[in-house]
Amino acid sequence: MSFQAYLDNIEDKTGLTPRQFMELAKERGFEGPDTKAGPVLEWLKQDYGLGRGHGMALVHVIKNGAKISDKHVGSGGTHHDDSDTLWLEGKNNRP
Repeated sequence: MSFQAYLDNIEDKTGLTPRQFMELAKERGFEGPDTKAGPVLEWLKQDYGLGRGHGMALVHVIKNGAKISDKHVGSGGTHHDDSDTLWLEGKNNRP
């Protein structure tokens, strides 16, 4: 599953876009590269029922924003993405 597919699945499950999760995380004091995964994962599990894989996808965007490593971009592998920039505004708003 691609990184973007993880984010799209989170939106399907919760009704919230990645950008909305970033705003909620900021309200809780979770933002920036020094954010620890453990407290964020616990919050996402308790409040939204998200497991570790989906939670870690959100931890990444909370810490780093929309940019991802180009390691899997265009690789054609199982975890490939089409771009090194994730769409955070909701899958139905994707250009």
